[in-house]
Amino acid sequence: MKQVKIDYQGQPLILETGRVAKQAHGSVMVHYGETVVLVTATANKEANEGASFFPLTCVYQVKTYSQGRILGGFVKRERMPSEAETLMSRMIDRPLRPLFPQGFLSETQVIATVLSYDATANPAMAAMLGASAALMISDIPYHTPIAGVNVGRINGKLVANPSQDEMADSDLDLILVAKEDAIIMVEAGSKMLREEDMVEALEFGHQAALPLIQMQKDLVEAAGKAKREFTAPVIDPKIRKTIEKAAVKPITEALKVKTKIERYAALDAAKAQVVEQLVKEEGEITKAMVSEVMGDTKRQIMREAILKKGIRVDGRKAEDVRPIEIELGILPKAHGSALFTRGETQAIVVSTLGTKDDEQMVEDPHGLYTKPFYLHYNFPPYSVGEVKRMGAPGRREIGHGNLAERGLKSVLPGADSFPYTIRIVSEITESNGSSSMATVCGGSLSMMDAGVPLAAPMAGVAMGMISEGKKYAILTDILGDEDHIGDMDFKVVGTEKGITALQMDIKIDGLSLELVAKALAQAKAGRLHILEEMAKAIPSARDAVASNAPRFIQCKINPAKIRDIIGPGGKIIKGIQQETGAKIEIDDSGMVYISSADLHAAERALALVREMTQEVEIGAIYEGEIKKIMDFGAFVEILPNTQGLVHVSEISDERVERVEDVLSEGQIVTVKAIGLDKRGKLKLSMKAVGHED
Repeated sequence: MKQVKIDYQGQPLILETGRVAKQAHGSVMVHYGETVVLVTATANKEANEGASFFPLTCVYQVKTYSQGRILGGFVKRERMPSEAETLMSRMIDRPLRPLFPQGFLSETQVIATVLSYDATANPAMAAMLGASAALMISDIPYHTPIAGVNVGRINGKLVANPSQDEMADSDLDLILVAKEDAIIMVEAGSKMLREEDMVEALEFGHQAALPLIQMQKDLVEAAGKAKREFTAPVIDPKIRKTIEKAAVKPITEALKVKTKIERYAALDAAKAQVVEQLVKEEGEITKAMVSEVMGDTKRQIMREAILKKGIRVDGRKAEDVRPIEIELGILPKAHGSALFTRGETQAIVVSTLGTKDDEQMVEDPHGLYTKPFYLHYNFPPYSVGEVKRMGAPGRREIGHGNLAERGLKSVLPGADSFPYTIRIVSEITESNGSSSMATVCGGSLSMMDAGVPLAAPMAGVAMGMISEGKKYAILTDILGDEDHIGDMDFKVVGTEKGITALQMDIKIDGLSLELVAKALAQAKAGRLHILEEMAKAIPSARDAVASNAPRFIQCKINPAKIRDIIGPGGKIIKGIQQETGAKIEIDDSGMVYISSADLHAAERALALVREMTQEVEIGAIYEGEIKKIMDFGAFVEILPNTQGLVHVSEISDERVERVEDVLSEGQIVTVKAIGLDKRGKLKLSMKAVGHED
C-alpha cells in the first residue's frame, strides 16, 4: 500500500492505493476529512472495432450507508442514479475525455463510489481528484493530472471547498477543474456576479487546484504502473493527400450553403462524390479513411475561414447574434408560454404555476427537501432531423436543464410575495447550437408571460473560440458545427447586471485568464443584445397571473389552532375544501396557504378558516349558542370550538335560583367575554352586556 498525504483547506487529504480493488487497472481511495471515495479506472486491451468516438463511461455513485442511513421507500437497494449523481458523472467525464490520446478507442470506465459522506469535506471534488489519480497510476495511456475545486464567496471572501453549511451564505457556487497550466472546465452559479469578480474566482480556484495536482505526481512516482503501448492509427500521408485533393473543392462549395439541413445534404453529396471517385474494391482507400480525412478537411477549412477572413459558415461576423424571433402566449391553456427562435435553434418553453403540494421532493445525501422551482429540458430527435428511440432523459437533457435552472432561479421572487411552485418545461423543436441558452431565454419570457415578477429578465448566450498559435477568434452565439470544430464551448447566463450561471469546456492545452476575461466581455455584449430583443416582446412581467392559475391567499394563525382546522382524521379541513373547492395547506408555523383558480372560493375558505381560528378578545361581545346547562351556569359556544362559562351569578342582575328556569340548551344568547379563571378557562357574562366598563 502506498499513500500520499497533505493538509488541504484545514482537512487531512490522503491518496491511497494498493489495498483495495487491486484487480482494477488503477485504483485510489481518497480520504478527505471523514469523506472516503473509492475510484477505479479500467480499460479494455483492444480497441472497439468500428468505434467513431472514444467509448468512455464515468460513474459517480453515493451509497446510502455512507451517511449511516437506509434508503426510504419499498425498494432498499440503490438503483437509478439521482439527478445529482448523473450531473457529477457528467462533470467527471467532460474534463477527462479530451485529455486521452487521439485515436484511443478502447472502452474505458471510471467508477467513483462514495463510501463515507462528510458534508464538510466535498465528496464530489474528492471523486474528481480520485478519477484523475486512478488513471494516472494505471497502465491506461492517460498522462495529464487534473483536479477539481469548489469555490464559494462568503462575505466577499473567496473560499475553496466550503462546507455545505458555509455554501448557504455564499453568492457563488463555482466548480473548476484545472491542470497544471490551464483551466479546462467550469460550472458555476452565482447571484449576478460581475465579470471581473468571476475571473478573480477562476484564478483563485486554479491556484487552489495546484497542490492536488502535485499529490498525483507524487503518487505516480510511488506507485505508478508502466503505461501500455499505444500508437494512434495514422492514415498514410500519401493517401491523406489524395483524399484531401479530391475533397477540398466539394467541401468548400458545400460550406457556402447557409442553412444547416441543406448544408449537411451538400456535405453528404460531396462525400459520396469522393467515395465514388477514390474507393475501389480491394483498393487501399476505404470509406472510413475518406470519412476521417473529409471531417478533418472540413474542420480546417472552417477554422481558416474564421481566423484568416473573419467569415463564419452562416456568414456572420464573430460577435454577431443570429436573428431572434419571439412569440408569447402561444398555448391558450398554459399559464405562460413562449416560442423563442434564434437562427435555426428553437424552443417552446412553458411555465406552469402550482401550489405547495406541487413542490418536487428530493432525497439526496443532504437529506430530504423540496424544490419550489424546477426546469425540465426535452430534446426530441426530430429537432435535428433524426429518428431515434424515445426514452428517459439522458445525461445531456439533465445537464442542459440543470444549467438553465441554475441560471434562472436567482431572479425568482421570494415565497412571501409570490408563493407559487413554478415548473418550466423546454421542448426543443429545432437545434443548431446552444439549445440550453434558448431554454434560458424562453424560460424567462414564459415566466413573465405567466405573471411571475422576476427580479430582472434573464438571457443566455453560447460562446466559442478558434485559435491557432497566437491567432484567435471568439465567436458569439455558436452553431453546432462551430462547437464541433472549436477549442472552447462557453455558456454564459445572466441579467443586465451580472452572471448567474456559467459553463465552460476547453479542448486546447491552455487558456489564459486574459482570454477568459475577453470572452466574458464579448458574452456580456451578446447577452445585452438578446435582452433588448426580449424587451421588445415583453419588457416586464404581466400585471397578473393567468386567469386559470391558482389564486393564493395567506394568513397566519396561532399554531395551537392548527388541530382545530384539521380536525380528527382531517375531517374539518377536508370539509372546507369540499365545500369551497379551494386547496388549503398549513405548515407547522401556523401559516395557512389557500389556493384556487376561483378567487371567490379562496376568499370563502379564508373566511371559514378565520372563523374557526378566531381568538377571543376580552371585553368583546359575542352571540353564541348554549351547549350545556349545569347547576352552576351555562356553557356557551361563541366561536367554533370555543366555549365559555356563564356563571349563574352572571346571567342576570336579578338573583337566579335555577339556571334551567331562564335558559335552555340551543338558545342563542348575547354574552361578553370578561376574562379567564385560574385554570385559563374563558368566563362569559350576560348581565355585563350593555354595561359600561
